[in-house]
Amino acid sequence: MLSLFTLKAYAAVVTSPAFDSLFSRILSLIVSPIVYLIGAISVVYFIWGVIIFIQNSDNAEKRKGGYSHMLYGIIGLFIMISATGIINIILSTLGL
Repeated sequence: MLSLFTLKAYAAVVTSPAFDSLFSRILSLIVSPIVYLIGAISVVYFIWGVIIFIQNSDNAEKRKGGYSHMLYGIIGLFIMISATGIINIILSTLGL
């Protein structure tokens, strides 16, 4: 008789060479360029915020707008770096 404590579940990841090829092509041709493009846009948005912040140092309202641009640029860059990390974790977990 089996007890509840001795039961184990095993999961196997079965991949085919066609799936591996398709998955790697999707990542290299679609996902990676999109991640890099959005990362570059975030950097440009951050720099634009810095320029607005510096140019309008005497106007508090416009300086606040520049600060928000910088903040959103940093958040966007953080999200893109996190997405790259998550993709790498998934790839290493699946063994691709």
